[in-house]
Amino acid sequence: QVQLVESGGGLVQAGGSLRLACAASGSIFSFSAMAWYRQAPGKQREKVAAITRNDRTNYVDSVKGRFTISRDNAKNTVYLQMNSLKPEDTAVYYCNAVANYGTVVERPSGSWGQGTQVTVSS
Repeated sequence: QVQLVESGGGLVQAGGSLRLACAASGSIFSFSAMAWYRQAPGKQREKVAAITRNDRTNYVDSVKGRFTISRDNAKNTVYLQMNSLKPEDTAVYYCNAVANYGTVVERPSGSWGQGTQVTVSS
């Protein structure tokens, strides 16, 4: 099973930027999609961005126009560029492979890593 390690989080002021990285221990190209998720205290984990094997992207409405997901298959790494950060973006961010992406049985398919904490101060 592919292991995933997230990095790049930190403390930033509102309006600032961060770039998260997710390094996989194996090939990410075999998965139909890769995605970034986040979980804020007291809330359920939500998917915020996804990128397919063909580089099609999708975002949750709350981050559209501010976040950009990308992938480097040669490095088995997925990135999340986060601009114009808001306090409500504060959460632990995780990445994962997605099985059956875009279908009613879509689900995260890998093991969850430790995540990386993003804290946005107002």
